[in-house]
Amino acid sequence: MKGIPATPAARQILPPFTAEHDELRASNRRFVTTELRPHADQWEEDRWFPNEVFTQLASVGYLGLKYPEAYGGQGGDVLHDAVFVEELSHCGSGGLAAGIGAHVGIATPPIHKFGTEDQKERYLVPAIAGTKIAALAITEPDAGSDVAGIRTVAKKVDGGWIVNGSKMFITNGVRAHYFVTAVKTTAEGGHGGMSFLIIENADGVTTSKIEKLGWHASDTGLISFEDVFVPEENLLGGENQGFYLIMANFQWERLLMALGAVAAMQRLFDQTLQFAKERSAFGRPIGHFQVTRHKFAEMATTIETGRSLTYHALRLHHLGMDCVQEVTMAKLATQRAAFDVADECLQIHGGAGYMVEYGIERAARDLRLGPIGGGTDEIMREILGKTMGL
Repeated sequence: MKGIPATPAARQILPPFTAEHDELRASNRRFVTTELRPHADQWEEDRWFPNEVFTQLASVGYLGLKYPEAYGGQGGDVLHDAVFVEELSHCGSGGLAAGIGAHVGIATPPIHKFGTEDQKERYLVPAIAGTKIAALAITEPDAGSDVAGIRTVAKKVDGGWIVNGSKMFITNGVRAHYFVTAVKTTAEGGHGGMSFLIIENADGVTTSKIEKLGWHASDTGLISFEDVFVPEENLLGGENQGFYLIMANFQWERLLMALGAVAAMQRLFDQTLQFAKERSAFGRPIGHFQVTRHKFAEMATTIETGRSLTYHALRLHHLGMDCVQEVTMAKLATQRAAFDVADECLQIHGGAGYMVEYGIERAARDLRLGPIGGGTDEIMREILGKTMGL
């Protein structure tokens, strides 16, 4: 159409990011595409990626971007971590990104925020160095979104606790050296009587890998605790105050999921747009057909809507403001959307999209977890309703 540029203008740096973050983004992109992406297909086939990935990431500082230099980190903040999470979408494996993200984004932050100096030295420092891998263990076979329903029990004994119970769907659940674990420390029901213990993967702990629709390279685990002794110095935060730790952690986890979903949508969109320009049918590129153009228009609008909402929530979180509503909206708006975009991209690719070669089918499988993990879409709607006083 006359007056409309044939190609969009180059994207500008969007707040809250700066030129410094853009430099980090370029560095992250080079590392992910040269050091991780070439191995993704093999690791997906192996249903595992090597633990050396963590030490490799640590060697370039990516496991400690937001942590203080005193603990081996880079002295950055959550914005640096946000950039890294976005760039992980280029690794070619949702399972690989999930394993790295679980360690960096959801398992180690509680230790940094609530841990004692002793706990940080014993668990955070080696986690940043990549020599100890962490997992967050909250979900149970009978307690998913209902975190108040956990049944894993920690009984007080001399010098600590004896833990019995099980956890389910735990990312890094097999490979982890330690688990940041939600337990019941009193018989009180509901949200009360919940605490967090740092439990090492040692005697009395049994783990097994669970096969699943996507995330094949990650070790999603079932964990059993049988008379596991945990010393009292491994209590994370206050006794019976664990629910507050969960709520504090959920905001960052959900924001990371939104960031990852937006980045994944953009990557799939760009790949499919290039395909539509090169693939011809009936004598012209398929992207020139109105029905295909309209699909791209709708996807681009969906992506930009998700990005705007997610970056808004990120800005508020970075400023330390109460952003439960905005983070919840961002997660709800992006997770199902990411799966739908992947499905539309698969459709545009036609039969090629159904094949392994293009990576579209893998992305669709991997992204299907979004509306479930970190709190289901249904729970997100419940939270939003309650923030409105309903």
